Amino acid sequence: MQTHPIPAGRSNKLRGVTRNVVWARGAGRCHICNRPLIGDLLSGAEDSNFGFIAHIVADTPTGPRGDAERSWQLADDPENLMLLCYPHHKMVDRDLLEDYPEERLIEIKRAHETRIAIQTDIRPERASHVMRYASNVGHHRTLMPYQDVVKAMLPGRYPADGKLTIDLSMRGSAREDDERAFWDAEAENLVRHFRSRVRDRIEGGDLHHLSVFALAPQPLLILLGTLIGDITPASLFQRHREPETWAWPIDGPPMSFEASQPAQNGGPIALKIALSATVNDDRIRAVLGPSAAIWSITSPNPHNDILKRPSDLEAFRRMLRRLYDRIKAESGSSGPINVFPAMPVATAVETGRVWMPKADLPLVIWDENRVLGGFANALTIGTGD
Repeated sequence: MQTHPIPAGRSNKLRGVTRNVVWARGAGRCHICNRPLIGDLLSGAEDSNFGFIAHIVADTPTGPRGDAERSWQLADDPENLMLLCYPHHKMVDRDLLEDYPEERLIEIKRAHETRIAIQTDIRPERASHVMRYASNVGHHRTLMPYQDVVKAMLPGRYPADGKLTIDLSMRGSAREDDERAFWDAEAENLVRHFRSRVRDRIEGGDLHHLSVFALAPQPLLILLGTLIGDITPASLFQRHREPETWAWPIDGPPMSFEASQPAQNGGPIALKIALSATVNDDRIRAVLGPSAAIWSITSPNPHNDILKRPSDLEAFRRMLRRLYDRIKAESGSSGPINVFPAMPVATAVETGRVWMPKADLPLVIWDENRVLGGFANALTIGTGD
């Protein structure tokens, strides 16, 4: 691979317009590792991080990937040129030459420049403030790397504050979700952080759209949803397992829902939302009694990775909104609604968002815990507690 260092004063055979096109399409970054090379261009210093415009097909037939005819034809063609940092230039030109044939470099160049084109095409009004919330789920600690978050947002949205995110998580908690103190501390922390870091900024006109990434026990996710509400526009993201990503699949399979109501009312009100796992009614009656009036939203084939499309999340929202209304109209009770959740995290947050504090019955959220051997009362929402 014949290479042409960038700084002024060094000889190269490329026209100025060609160099400009390559720099613009690559956004001044290495096509392989995405390292910014603008600093190299400005400093003009020759060091181990020097930036190069490099040929895919060498500009001489004897160079790496050279060709007797095409080398001369492609010598000044931007389609045959890419930006490389010094380590990757050395790798593709000498150290791992056989691992980087022409076809592979063309695909690397195409993928990098396509990504740059998509990101730079986003309009300013598509800015969104990233909100992350994580809590212990059993003995597991949750992580949400920033790069995974940004990848999921693009191309529809981009982070409004750059790498700054709104983090609502409690740091350093050693409590587990089978302890009463866990729920009390986490709920208090979530409400306090939301008020100071989100609500005040919404009221001040600073936040216009939220991108929500959350991993926590479902009662806390529902509480988070009630705090967000449906006044401020928000995009909810779901952590997918296959493949492992926060981004919504382009062609995710559709999801179906079924809603049902009890044959008769009069007992304690239960709302079963069983989408990621089956929830047996006997387990609900074990804590509410045999007269429990069980309403439900279920899926015919529940599993952990069931939610793949934002449109299904919207369909769930509409169905749940209707169900909240019917429960209040037909139960003849002041509540509360005992919620037994087994669902994807995005639907758990949406369960709280669609709930209307002034119109709907209070919620008592139950959590199924293997350590405790069944459902336990985790949080109460809407009674002033």
